[in-house]
Amino acid sequence: MAELAALEDPKARAVNERHGDDHGVNLGKLRALAKRLKTQQDLARDLWATDDTAARLLALLICRPKAYDRDELDAMLRRARAPKVHDWLVNYVVKKSPHAEALRLAWTADPDPVVASAGWALTTDRVAKKPEGLDLPALLDVIEAEMKDAPDRLQWAMNHCLAQIGIEHPEHRARAIGIGERLEVLKDYPTSPGCTSPFAPVWIDEMVRRRQTA
Repeated sequence: MAELAALEDPKARAVNERHGDDHGVNLGKLRALAKRLKTQQDLARDLWATDDTAARLLALLICRPKAYDRDELDAMLRRARAPKVHDWLVNYVVKKSPHAEALRLAWTADPDPVVASAGWALTTDRVAKKPEGLDLPALLDVIEAEMKDAPDRLQWAMNHCLAQIGIEHPEHRARAIGIGERLEVLKDYPTSPGCTSPFAPVWIDEMVRRRQTA
């Protein structure tokens, strides 16, 4: 904790706080610290228990994902309100867990939109890597009905799933683009030069174009 405190940078904190993350540690330096520590499950649990955002991010980098049971992961997600902690927990830990599919199903149906967004993130991962068994038309039905009025983080996760369906599955591409065009979610999202817009029709077209010209 003392070493993390010594890494505190006011400029990094200002940038992170604009994204809802209450810590001032440069993520590159955090990753370097994690690389030095290597995997330490007991230390990871202790760091998580501090409720400090930087400590929790470090914990997620040095933990052993398969060491957590389903209930523990569920409790961790519900306490992970900082966006970066939430994102890393889903991507670095839950996706590598044998409980990922059970949690995906439970979280997607959760009334808490932040928890539901984690379920949609796991669904997006399956759309890309293991779509067998997913009902893609039904997913598009839900997105079409609910994405427009969803809270920000849930809306973002559903939009990512919409784009991934369009990118990965040509048979559903026209419908995915059509849903995006009708709902206009993130159509006016500010995008830096050289970056791809998160507006699903643009995102889908660009990723498909890159694959065809690669």
